[in-house]
Amino acid sequence: MKQRAVFLDRDGVINDHIRYVNTPDDLILFPGAGKALKRLRDANFRVFVVTNQGGVGLGYMTEENLQAIHQKMKEELAREGAVIDEIVYCPHRPHEGCACRKPNPTMIIDLAKRYGIDVEHSFMVGDRETDIEAGLKAGTKTILIGKGPSQADYVVSDLGHAVDMILAEQT
Repeated sequence: MKQRAVFLDRDGVINDHIRYVNTPDDLILFPGAGKALKRLRDANFRVFVVTNQGGVGLGYMTEENLQAIHQKMKEELAREGAVIDEIVYCPHRPHEGCACRKPNPTMIIDLAKRYGIDVEHSFMVGDRETDIEAGLKAGTKTILIGKGPSQADYVVSDLGHAVDMILAEQT
């Protein structure tokens, strides 16, 4: 069996996005996010973050600042035993027409090829319909965090419940 993975959006899934996350100080992880991601690792899933970060292209933050935000996120998650295999992001402005910005599936497909991921038995978890669309186009199962209606396979309230759904489906 090929490797399974969970592809996660960042803002609204792992961390709160009451305001834009443009500096490391703006990053506030949801309670229990690290424990939820550790459960995925313990079940032999690869864990990836695929995130649109148009603030880079719009000049609200630098790529160096984005790297610092991601480093802080990885360190805070690691305190709860969570590991993220790789974080990929689209730095382009929302209407720039690039190939990598979700709902395009490019980030997911590229990671799947690089890591030998079985997308059919993998999941995309996001809080927006663009995340769900990217997952569907890539061939993953999809989980929306929030409220429907949605074309997602599942709709749940938070990351912990998304992980419950993923682990229940594999049994």
